[in-house]
Amino acid sequence: MMERDAQGLLDGWRLGNVLATDCPSRGILSHLTNRWGVLVMVALATGPHRFAELRRKVGGVSERMLSQTLKELEADGFVLRTAHPVVPPHVVYELTPLGVEAAGHVVALVGWIEGALPRIMAGKLAMAAE
Repeated sequence: MMERDAQGLLDGWRLGNVLATDCPSRGILSHLTNRWGVLVMVALATGPHRFAELRRKVGGVSERMLSQTLKELEADGFVLRTAHPVVPPHVVYELTPLGVEAAGHVVALVGWIEGALPRIMAGKLAMAAE
């Protein structure tokens, strides 16, 4: 009986519950799906980038927000930061294997949004006209 209860606890911890207030998956979900997280993941899905390249590719992101987003994605295990010991410093960001897996889902969502954009915009216009 106790073994089954303990196993149930372990299984629950492994799976997480995004709807629970204290579930760590909420923070990860936030980092991965906020505006800058999504855009950085899409950009990095095309290959490794230096910071300045990412900043140019992700239109509108400030240096501060890009730096914060990269740190969060790195802490979550999605992004690998490699600093090369040269002058001037050369830092490259790329997706980890876990990041490649996550980026596949993010890219699919972005692709769906862009494909459905005419229908989404038509719905928005219809709502605004009411």
